[in-house]
Amino acid sequence: MFKITSVHSGIDSATIRFPRLIVHARLSPALILVLLLVVVVVRSAEVSPEFRRPKNDGELRCWLENMVWYHHFTADEINAASGLSRDEIEVALKKYDVTPANRPDRAPGSRLLVLPYPGGRHPRIGFLDGAINPQRETKISVFLPWDSSSYVVVDLPEAIWSNLGLTYLAHTHVPTVWTQQKLELEKLEWNRRDDGSLDIERKLPNGIVFGAKVVPATNVVRMELWLTNGTKDTLRDLRVQNCVMLKGVKGFEQQTNDNKVLASPYAACRSADGSRWIITAWEPCHRAWANAPVPCLHSDPKFPDCAPGETKRLHGWLAFYQGPDIEVEFRRIDQTGWRTGAK
Repeated sequence: MFKITSVHSGIDSATIRFPRLIVHARLSPALILVLLLVVVVVRSAEVSPEFRRPKNDGELRCWLENMVWYHHFTADEINAASGLSRDEIEVALKKYDVTPANRPDRAPGSRLLVLPYPGGRHPRIGFLDGAINPQRETKISVFLPWDSSSYVVVDLPEAIWSNLGLTYLAHTHVPTVWTQQKLELEKLEWNRRDDGSLDIERKLPNGIVFGAKVVPATNVVRMELWLTNGTKDTLRDLRVQNCVMLKGVKGFEQQTNDNKVLASPYAACRSADGSRWIITAWEPCHRAWANAPVPCLHSDPKFPDCAPGETKRLHGWLAFYQGPDIEVEFRRIDQTGWRTGAK
């Protein structure tokens, strides 16, 4: 049997609601205008550092299809993700004939659709001050088998800790070993493979290399993380944070933990009508938890200690289930052998 634990996020999700303060304060019209301009500038600054302008026509078309067909981006969101002006966006959409209406149909029983997340739209609902300037190269969208317009955003990885400190963070929040040294990491992109899988690899300034691979099937996505120690010392306490964000999923976006079930290594969210589930798991699991304000699921794994030159691997699972008994589904998933990477 699985032990079901209670859920407490334990995170302060207070955010600054500057415009609301402006409305309620008794300020002169001129001062209000100045303050609103400050808000616009601050919000623009939060988005602009992470936009990625397409490098060529092929990239441009691919990202437009991603943003318009599947993520239903507005022109403002396309601008925030790509840096393209409104005129450039309009011309490109006409050139490639990309509209929400001409998205190609997917055959029944197809592999789950997995796409790089384009950025430009924050993947969280709340606790935004805990994820400023989210980087898109760690984020993927997995579209639901029962609703092609709904998707979870998986941050893979969101963070990696080691005995060196916070060794990687996929957004701005708290200092990392690199920001403390005023080192900026290179912007990367996912590699898209013909079989629908995605993979990526990053080398850090001290020689540590880590990467991720995502392989979709009909109702499940198998995930893998690896880390190679390119330093001269053993790496210890290699804790990883992987986040499954639910903002884009109809029926699962409530900011509560009452609809979550934690049974390590499994973390699951129940739909509002109680008939469907989103399940994630990683092995070996260090901590299963959930954050209501985001809202999100976590099954956070931990690499074994890694000697110089060694490579360690972690295996993950993301699945979609329709049925009433989640514990039965946990037991069924266990029988697949996913914990060891078995196919």
